[in-house]
Amino acid sequence: MSAHPSRRHHRRRRAIRRVAGLTLAVCLAVGAVSFVLHRKQAVPGASAASALPDTAASGSAAETENGLLTAAQAQALLDDPRMVLVNHTHKLADGYTITTKKCGSSTAINKDLQTEAADAFFAMQAAAAKDGVDIRMQSGYRSVDYQTKLYNNKTQYYRDQGCSEADARAKAATIVNPPGYSEHATGLAADLNTPEHTSLDEGFENTAAFRWLCQHAVEYGFILRYPKEAEAVTEITYEPWHWRYVGPENAALIQQSGLCFEDAVAVLQKLAAGEKITG
Repeated sequence: MSAHPSRRHHRRRRAIRRVAGLTLAVCLAVGAVSFVLHRKQAVPGASAASALPDTAASGSAAETENGLLTAAQAQALLDDPRMVLVNHTHKLADGYTITTKKCGSSTAINKDLQTEAADAFFAMQAAAAKDGVDIRMQSGYRSVDYQTKLYNNKTQYYRDQGCSEADARAKAATIVNPPGYSEHATGLAADLNTPEHTSLDEGFENTAAFRWLCQHAVEYGFILRYPKEAEAVTEITYEPWHWRYVGPENAALIQQSGLCFEDAVAVLQKLAAGEKITG
């Protein structure tokens, strides 16, 4: 049974306060206050895009002593290319280019992820295997042309069910994002499965693979992108198989906040704009 709306709203407000006031790591240097984000490298030797460059780490002593992100620090997080937000209202920038690496299973439809994300997945997969858990990448990077085909096929399905054109497109978009609005095109989104459950559906949440991911994926930079009770914000139905690479330090921040990706980005945007976070 779903929680009462007022309770969900209260929990969300408390989570927003948590992300605004997260203490990442505050170090006092001689004669100045410097902010350092301690990162846990998911893959030794892998590129770790700087979440908080030193040049963006300045802020008042009052702000850092209270454990609050400064506007510059919040903006640095937003500028991290691994934190790119792509959804129904945020289109992927034209000319977006990436380098990819194959990491999909033998049955994967789309076998590639961005190179850093692929390396992180391999490390995560190896760690899971040591725990006796088999996790496989079934669908990663998708071209805009491929996403167009998926979206059109899903739209046609709803047309065949008797939906109007507008309703068919709207219903299709809750399952398959329209071309240009799918984060699969970033190469940072991974649909995962396991031999125990090969279908990409809610049954995946009942597997050892899903339970392992919920405990450990954050260590390798992955977050559950479309969690339960966040559909109104993400505009995508719950997908336990869909995981998004944001980097281990960013993943830890988001998980600690308790917010979905959209809400976490929204809070960072407010902080970057110098707005006070209240709730």
